[in-house]
Amino acid sequence: MATDFYETLGVERGASPKEIQSAYRRLARRYHPDVTGGDAQAEQRFKEVNAAHDVLGDDRKRAAYDKWGDRWEHAEQLEEMERNGAFGFQQPGGGGFADFGRRPGAGSYTFTQNDLGDLGDLGDLGDLFGGLFNFGGREAAPSRGRDIEHPVTISLAEAFHGATRTIQAPQAPQALRAAGAGEGPRFSRLEVTIPPGVDTGRRVKISGKGAPGPGGVGDLYLRITVQDDPRFERKGDNLYTDIELPISTAALGGEIAVPTITGRVALRIPQGTQNGRAFRLAGQGMPRRRGGKTGKSGPRGDLFARARLRLPEPLTPEHLALFRELRALEQTDGSDD
Repeated sequence: MATDFYETLGVERGASPKEIQSAYRRLARRYHPDVTGGDAQAEQRFKEVNAAHDVLGDDRKRAAYDKWGDRWEHAEQLEEMERNGAFGFQQPGGGGFADFGRRPGAGSYTFTQNDLGDLGDLGDLGDLFGGLFNFGGREAAPSRGRDIEHPVTISLAEAFHGATRTIQAPQAPQALRAAGAGEGPRFSRLEVTIPPGVDTGRRVKISGKGAPGPGGVGDLYLRITVQDDPRFERKGDNLYTDIELPISTAALGGEIAVPTITGRVALRIPQGTQNGRAFRLAGQGMPRRRGGKTGKSGPRGDLFARARLRLPEPLTPEHLALFRELRALEQTDGSDD
C-alpha cells in the first residue's frame, strides 16, 4: 500500500504551507539521528518525514500528488496522455489500438489507465512509449530508442557519500519480442549509482539503459533532487549551520562541538565573540565534482558555523545578580568616556 504523505506528517489534506512546514520541523527534530542515537525505526521514520515534506512542501509537486497520488512523479506524462485521450491509446480516426511493434498478425495490446498500477515506476512514460509504439501499422525506419528521465530524491547525507537506487528500466527489444502476443511492454529492475557531490537539478547519465528501439537503446538520465536537511543550509559546495553559544563562552572564550555532515568536531571560540560571527571550517562541506567520465569527487567545500548567543535557561537569581553587576560595569564604562 502506498504511503500517504499527509498522514506521514500528521496534517489534513487542506493544510496550509505553514502548517506543513511546522509539522515537518517538529517531526524532523523528534526523529533526527542526532537526537534518537541511531535508533533504526526512528531513522526510517525520519526518512519518511523528509520524503513527505519534499513533496508537500513544494506547490508543484503537491498539486501533482493531490491529483495522481503515488504516481505524481509522472504527472507531466500522465497529463499529456489524458489530454490526448491516450489512456486507451486509440489511434486517430478510430483505426483501432496501437501495436507494440510485434510481428504482423500477433495481435495488439490495449493499454488502459488501470494498467499503470501494474507497471510500477516507469520513468518518463512519454519518451518510453514514444519509442515502443508503431502507429498505423507501417514499418518505421530503424532508429535509436528514446532517452528517459527518471526523478530520484536523495538526502543530503546521500548526496555527500553517494547512493544507489533500484528502479524499473525497459527491457531490450529481443525481450519484448519474446513476450509474445497479448503482452505489454516489459520492465526489469536496475540498480543505479548516484555519485557524491550531486545537487538538486543535476542529471546523472546511465548509458544504454533508456527505451529500446530498432536502431539501439537510448540513455537513462537520473534527475536529482536533494532534500533539505534541518541541520544545514547548502550553497553550492559549502554548508552553513547555526551553533548555540552560551553567553559566558562568547565572553570568555572556550571550546564547543560543531556538527558536520560526518560527525562533530571541536571549535575553539575566542574571547569576545559577537552574535552572528561565522567561523570557517575548511574542507567540512560537500565534495566538489571533478567532472569528466570518472565521476570522482574532488576536494570538499567548507562549513560555516554561525554563532547564536544563548542566555542561561532558566535565569536563576544568581544569574540575574551577575548580569546586574555587568550592567553596572557597562554603565560605569560609558560614563568615563
